[in-house]
Amino acid sequence: MQVPDRFWEKFKNKELRQEGHRGPYKTQEEIDHARAALAMCENIDWNVGRIIEQLEKNNLIENTIVIYLSDNGPNGFRWNGEMKGIKGSTDEGGVRSPMMMQWLGKFPQGKVIKEIASGIDLLPTLVDIIGIDHKAKNTLDGKSLKPLITEENPSWKDRYIFNYWRGKLSVRNQNYRLDNTNQLFDMKVDPHQTNDISVEKPQILAQLKQQKIQWEKEVLSELPLKDERPFYIGHPSLQTTQIPARDGTATGSIKRSNRYPNCSYFTHWVNVNDSLVWNIAVPHSGDFEVTVYYSCAQDALGSVFELGFGKSKIKGQITEVHDREEYGAAEDRVTRKESYVKDFKPLNLGVMHLEAGKGLLTLKGIKKTGEALMDFRLLLFKRLSMEDRD
Repeated sequence: MQVPDRFWEKFKNKELRQEGHRGPYKTQEEIDHARAALAMCENIDWNVGRIIEQLEKNNLIENTIVIYLSDNGPNGFRWNGEMKGIKGSTDEGGVRSPMMMQWLGKFPQGKVIKEIASGIDLLPTLVDIIGIDHKAKNTLDGKSLKPLITEENPSWKDRYIFNYWRGKLSVRNQNYRLDNTNQLFDMKVDPHQTNDISVEKPQILAQLKQQKIQWEKEVLSELPLKDERPFYIGHPSLQTTQIPARDGTATGSIKRSNRYPNCSYFTHWVNVNDSLVWNIAVPHSGDFEVTVYYSCAQDALGSVFELGFGKSKIKGQITEVHDREEYGAAEDRVTRKESYVKDFKPLNLGVMHLEAGKGLLTLKGIKKTGEALMDFRLLLFKRLSMEDRD
């Protein structure tokens, strides 16, 4: 949670009258975390204002649809309109977000739409508003919100919106939400989901449970139980491909800098026989210039490692010290849960030929001269040539 001083100063000692969640969640609130979020909101408001000013300055404001929304609920326990849940939950507080739209001279100002909607509605809405003849290969799940935006009293049928995350499925219509444990809640009078009415409303319960079953058959059945899709290297539309630590798997004693993978790196490479592995796919054979981003201590000079895919192998040797400390903590308003970052040095390994196909990309140690081989951040593949392209 980072925000410039002038926004933080306004909130760092501010008394928060609207605190936390009801029930057991209230004790989990971190006040400074909430203050930082409020300061960040103010900073974002300011930046959106700068965009609007530029649109006005360049006479584009009347020809631009501005949409502002967030992707999920808050990333911690703080005031959330008394809705249950946070980011990562399929309850109302985990999935409900504000969305504001502006089209000067075309959209009515100050209109509040109370009908439920979803991010899947954005494409059909914009296509409808702009008048594009868009033909999707598959039927779109979303609906155009144009009638709700532009009409006074539009005809609008009730609908079902599904929220799924890590095996948890909930379904919502205009009045009710059936959560992932099949508890039923009246969202008009109980937005914090404290009163299960499944016994009192058996017909509604059966209706929403059937919607869940149907969604699982039509949508979830198309997804594998375990996502084992490979990471692509050398897609025809991309000149370079990054293979970061985030997506890799470590063997032996190698550790990730943080349990949360984003921005993380691999460290504690103290056993030369350990390795890093990625499940990859190469769509077209070709030559790639390969660069590894690393850091290391003085005693790692001379250490050797090898990158391999199929029969192709290329070695690298550490010839320059790059010992860097993590940073970011000084700029954080509250202690972060995610990984801190540090600067990594690029080391060009040369040209590697990759044959088309799927398999394991492996980075392994060959020779370790010090306590640890290196800390690893990412591999960068730059396509130099491409074969067997249709």
